[in-house]
Amino acid sequence: MNYEINMHTNDIVVIRLFGELDHHEAERIRTDISRTILQGNLQTIIWNLERLNFMDSSGIGLILGRMREMTAVNGHTIILNPSNTMKKIFQFSGLGNFMFEGTEEEAILSARGIVNG
Repeated sequence: MNYEINMHTNDIVVIRLFGELDHHEAERIRTDISRTILQGNLQTIIWNLERLNFMDSSGIGLILGRMREMTAVNGHTIILNPSNTMKKIFQFSGLGNFMFEGTEEEAILSARGIVNG
């Protein structure tokens, strides 16, 4: 398993990705995360990419798809600590505004600000 899903609270989930994210891993993760989104009152997904070494286009698709699902429920997305290469990919994909540098705790506090105004 190259990921962990940690429900921080009922409304914030932290997804930690490790190693390499390819098409096969993205499909497994997509199923788990979509189920989590549809089950409850989720307001924010924090994608912790700190320990992710590689991501192909299916990884971008995974994040973009979950962002669309979150938008449908007025939710938010934070992309935490992407590598320099991934930063460029997210910038080109129009996701630069969703990137955040810091700890998970800082991202959670930021999410609270986003969610709570």
